[in-house]
Amino acid sequence: MKEIIRTPESRFENLEDYDFQSQYLEVEDGLQLHYLDEGNEHKPTVLLLHGEPSWSYLYRKMIPTLAKNFRVIAPDLIGFGKSDKLVHKQEYSYQKHVNWISTFITKLNLNNMILFCQDWGGLIGLRIITEMDTRFDMVVASNTTLPTGDFPMPESFIQWRDFSQHSPKFNIGKVLDMGTVTPLSEKVYEAYNAPFPSEEYKAGARIFPTLVPIDPEDPECVKNREAWTKLRSWNKPFLTLFGAKDTIMIGAEKVFQKLVPGTKTQDHKILEAGHFIQEEKGEELAALIIEFYEKNTTANSS
Repeated sequence: MKEIIRTPESRFENLEDYDFQSQYLEVEDGLQLHYLDEGNEHKPTVLLLHGEPSWSYLYRKMIPTLAKNFRVIAPDLIGFGKSDKLVHKQEYSYQKHVNWISTFITKLNLNNMILFCQDWGGLIGLRIITEMDTRFDMVVASNTTLPTGDFPMPESFIQWRDFSQHSPKFNIGKVLDMGTVTPLSEKVYEAYNAPFPSEEYKAGARIFPTLVPIDPEDPECVKNREAWTKLRSWNKPFLTLFGAKDTIMIGAEKVFQKLVPGTKTQDHKILEAGHFIQEEKGEELAALIIEFYEKNTTANSS
C-alpha cells in the first residue's frame, strides 16, 4: 500500500511573489496534485510544466504576464511543491509521471493548449503531446530533451545523478542556486526548500535523476523513440528557448530544430541564463511566449 504525505501548509506562508490560489485534483486513488489556475478561462491555455527538483514557484515571474492573455495552468508534479508525496522511491516511475499529468489534463478537459516545458517537464510533456496531440496547438521547449539512450549523456548529468543519490542532505535550494547564473536571494532559496521539511519528503526528488532513461534497451527509451517518430511529423508551431549557460542541455535545441517540422520559421532564442531559465528570465520568457502565439495565430488566420 502506498504511503502518502503532504507538506504542511505552514511551510508555504508568506512566500515571496507567490500569491496564487491553490487548487487540487485527484490523479490516482487518494493522490492529490496541486496546481495553479490563473487568468481567463475563456482564453487559450498555457500549460507550464516544471522539472527536477523545482515546483510551480519557478513560474511565479511568468504567470502574471501570461495571465493577461491566457488561462495559465501550472501543476506541481507528484512529489513536488504542494502536491502529495509518495514516501517510497519505488512508487515513482517515468510512466507514472506521464500518467498523472495525462489524467490531470483529461480531468480538467484542457484543450487548445500551448505547452511550455523545461527539464523533466519536457520528458513528460513531449511524450504527452504525441499521445494527446489534438489537445495541443503549440509547444515551447526550454532546456529539455527526450532521451532515447542512443547517445551518451554528458558527464555533467552523470555527476548530477550521482549527487542526487549520495548527497547526505540533498539541499533543494542549493540545487536551484547551482543551476542559475545569478545567485538566488535567501528568500527564494528557502522557497525552493519549503516543500521538503525533511528527508522523508524528498523521495520523488531523489529518485527523479535515476528515472532518466539512458540505456537504449530501457522500455522508456523505446517509448521516447516512438514519441520522436511522431515529433518528426509535428507540423504545429514549435519554439525552442534555451539557456546559454546550461551545461547539461546545451545543444539539445538543435535536435528539435533539425527533426521537428514545426520549428521551421520560428524565432528560436538562446538566452543568457542557466538551467532554471524561468528563474532568471521569467518575464522575458512570458513575453516571448505571447509573441510566439500572436505570430502563429496571425499567420494561421491570414
